[in-house]
Amino acid sequence: MKATSRQSLLWEAYVMEHCIKQNNAIDIYEEYFKDIDFHDTDEAPSAKTVNLFRDPNDRQRTASYITWYPEKPSRLAVSYCNLDFDTPEIKSSMYSYIWSIENTNKPEMSLHPPSSLVCIEYNPKDCHIILGGCFNGQLGYWDTRKGPTPVEMTPVPMSHREPVHKAIWIQSKTGNEFFSASSDGKILWWDNRKMSEPTETLLLDPTKKQDPTMVQGAMSLEYEPTIPTKFMVGTEHGTIILCNRKAKSDAEKLVTIYKAHSGPVYAVQRNPFFTKNFLTVGDWQAQIWSEDSKDSFIMRTKQHSCYLSDGSWSPVRPAVFFTTKVDGTLDVWDYLYKQNEPSLTIQVCDEPIHCLKVQEHGHLVACGSSYGTTTLLELSNRFYTMQKNEKNIITEIFERETKREKVLESRLREQKLRVKLTKMSIHQPPPDEEQKPPSAKKVKEATTEFWDNVNKDKKPTDSDKKDPSTVGDDKEKAAPQNEAGAEKEADQ
Repeated sequence: MKATSRQSLLWEAYVMEHCIKQNNAIDIYEEYFKDIDFHDTDEAPSAKTVNLFRDPNDRQRTASYITWYPEKPSRLAVSYCNLDFDTPEIKSSMYSYIWSIENTNKPEMSLHPPSSLVCIEYNPKDCHIILGGCFNGQLGYWDTRKGPTPVEMTPVPMSHREPVHKAIWIQSKTGNEFFSASSDGKILWWDNRKMSEPTETLLLDPTKKQDPTMVQGAMSLEYEPTIPTKFMVGTEHGTIILCNRKAKSDAEKLVTIYKAHSGPVYAVQRNPFFTKNFLTVGDWQAQIWSEDSKDSFIMRTKQHSCYLSDGSWSPVRPAVFFTTKVDGTLDVWDYLYKQNEPSLTIQVCDEPIHCLKVQEHGHLVACGSSYGTTTLLELSNRFYTMQKNEKNIITEIFERETKREKVLESRLREQKLRVKLTKMSIHQPPPDEEQKPPSAKKVKEATTEFWDNVNKDKKPTDSDKKDPSTVGDDKEKAAPQNEAGAEKEADQ
């Protein structure tokens, strides 16, 4: 026993000594080629179709959401759902699938939820765990090692009342927490170790009164792991709500409301390099916002002739983002070269594109259509290779546009204040007129009129019954007396 332990120890010491010698022999921090410049590629912007993944079911369903396998771009999971409320869910299949990008003929695995999945998300800490949000408002998670049935589902009474449009895993030590957003106007926080009830609830009431009748339904949700306490919600009413989970009260959790689009906000995402700037997609355009500019976007795309359906930043280049449209096209925007039009527009399919997902390395993009087809595209090198001074240039662009919007906002506030003061001055009389005393002539006229009315209304008495010829004389005597009293009052 001792001899075996001694041999084992000697062998481990030999291996360790070899590694130490290697470490001493090689300087891992040495730069062999200093001052290497980035070279702008001369390759024309392009994208090619790599594969097509079609929904194996006969009934047409929408590829509602796509999520990439966290460790490597070898597979992707696609949720399928009939989003038409007029068609009963029972008539269509409820299965969703995990595909290998090398095999388009058959899914690698199927997921069997109790209701069709609207959204789906891999756990970044455990690639075997998949989270899904259902059409009926429930949430559940799967362990791919345990088969197609969910490990656990949230109970219907404690779940959302409408479809779950987005569910995201929260950055935590255990990797068990997530939160969800639904068109019922609620944000719910969960722990997959206890899914009997949500750990926290927030109503998306822009009036900040937490009134259930005033909530706005959520269509998109954004969460940046580097800012774990903040998240953003895009609503059906076109607003973006910036929230802080750690605020003291529910009203304080709704920090800022941005009025972005005239229709539902289908996508909201922070720039992975500049987290103060975020992308929103809705109606006919995409917009870039800054948290510091609350009243208006800092940049936007042109107005398209058809609706936009989704959008995303490139994970490897700060100047590149993607948008999809209902005419089946994908636009690739590179603000380093063009800001008025996309650098590349590709016709992905002849049907509306519903969603897109960019792979972590930035060279693969998956687009899901309303007819259940998922198209895998490979981009040309220029769209996922960092260009020379790209970060500095984009920083300057964002800062310049943010300052410009702040100046415009301040001028607009000044104009509104000036108009308000002008309206107030019109309704108020001038101070000279208010303080000017009545003239002596007006006092005299008013006094004379007063005494005339008194004499008219005065009932005649026996002593007043005199000869008509003397009435005029009495009036003449009374009038001078009244006039003298009026002059005396005016002098006072």
